[in-house]
Amino acid sequence: MNVAMTNAVISIVAGIVILIKPRLLNYIVALYLIIVGVVGLLPHIR
Repeated sequence: MNVAMTNAVISIVAGIVILIKPRLLNYIVALYLIIVGVVGLLPHIR
């Protein structure tokens, strides 16, 4: 697991945790983190 993949996984997990305890800013940050995480993992999934 390289640094880019680790960062992607951490951002997905952080996004999900933030969605569990939401406020408006938290939703925005959570969605951003999830999107960055998914985009970061896409090259590794294919």
